Amino acid sequence: MSAVCQVTGRKPGYGKQVSHSHRRTSRRWEPNLQTRRYYVASLGRVVRLKVSAKGMKTIDKRGIESVVAELKAKGVKL
Repeated sequence: MSAVCQVTGRKPGYGKQVSHSHRRTSRRWEPNLQTRRYYVASLGRVVRLKVSAKGMKTIDKRGIESVVAELKAKGVKL
């Protein structure tokens, strides 16, 4: 499974880790992803989403109905 938020589209960031001796190795910064279950009244069922912490704030602000409608318009299978 990929590390991508279904609501915001956040992906891992890539870069270098620099040690004390200034040796550089590749690393990635993962988004803070959580698997959450939301009840969607219009669908009459529970939907499981893989969302970041910022995505959860977006759902709290806009509401799960509008977020699910936007995801369905994009063609995401729920």
